[in-house]
Formats: sequence, C-alpha cells, structure tokens
Amino acid sequence: MKVKNSIETKLQLLQPQFLEVVNESDKHNVPEGSESHFKVTIVSDGFHGKMLIARHRMVNEILADELAQSIHALVLHTWTMEE
Repeated sequence: MKVKNSIETKLQLLQPQFLEVVNESDKHNVPEGSESHFKVTIVSDGFHGKMLIARHRMVNEILADELAQSIHALVLHTWTMEE
C-alpha cells in the first residue's frame, strides 16, 4: 500500500469531516516518486477541546508505523468544524 493511501486509511479513525493528504516530496531533494514528505489537513470533532499538541499527538500515534519507517516530514493542520 502506498504511504499516502495508508495515511488516509488510518486517519479515518478520527472520523474526519474533511481530510486532505498531500505528498510534498517533489519539493525536496529526494528521488522522483518518493513518499517521504506529507502535509495533512484534517477536520474532526475528535479534536474538540484539545490543545494543538494533543491533536498532533493523536495523529502521530495513529501514524506511528509510517513515521518510524517511511515519513521523513509531516506537516499537520488539525481543526474542528468550528475553527
């Protein structure tokens, strides 16, 4: 499974109202076709009442395997519907 697909699938655990996963590897000095740099924008009611660091920890825990093996850089934008 491609890394992008794995990220999208696993983050469904947060029941997002919006999820966008962008592979930004082409903006970095990596081989063509790499999947190592990602930007994730996710809107979920699961973030309600949680500070930014707690939201990022939630995502990082879900993506622990990818962060340990494949992902070199991960930019997170984590919001609730109200935000």
